[in-house]
Amino acid sequence: MTQFVNLLLTTLIFFSVNTWAAKETTIIASDFSLQGQDGKTYKLSEVLKEGQHVVLEWFNNECPYVKKHYDSGNMQALQKKYTEKGVKWFSIASSAKGKQGYLETESANKVRADRKQLSTAILLDSNGEVGKLYGAKTTPHMFVINPKGELIYSGAIDSDSSYRSESIKEAKNYVAQVLDASLKGKKVVQAPTSPYGCSVKY
Repeated sequence: MTQFVNLLLTTLIFFSVNTWAAKETTIIASDFSLQGQDGKTYKLSEVLKEGQHVVLEWFNNECPYVKKHYDSGNMQALQKKYTEKGVKWFSIASSAKGKQGYLETESANKVRADRKQLSTAILLDSNGEVGKLYGAKTTPHMFVINPKGELIYSGAIDSDSSYRSESIKEAKNYVAQVLDASLKGKKVVQAPTSPYGCSVKY
């Protein structure tokens, strides 16, 4: 009898936990407004009104982990693939003045040209306000927002935290997986992952 009761309790706990886990919490992305290297002001809520997905990529041109994805052409390829599908992709520079990766309009335009970046724009966040709002910890730290304004992914760009570009080929790209599924109208259930890279230089 005792064994039966224990089994019943274990079963009830199992289903209770899984039922709770199945109820996903919808997180609405916080609105923000930042100036791009092109001189334009980008407001998230206005971009979302166009009915497009948005990718936020925290960026520090001098970080070895950022270099991994840009020197290999991986980041540019992702930017090209998804902006051609209507996704708005913003590289956000939150490095403070005097710290590694700090950018102003002129230097951001130079970096963009040198890197052959294909993101929608580099957004300048030198006071770190938006980075702290989103809890951006590393470069890169990736966020994906669907047209409803829901934050459907946050974390690492892929499954391999090495700074070596050779690791990209075998890595699972979380950002691509989430975008591919969401662009097809599927419900995305990708849990957040731990971002890797250099710390954001607030």
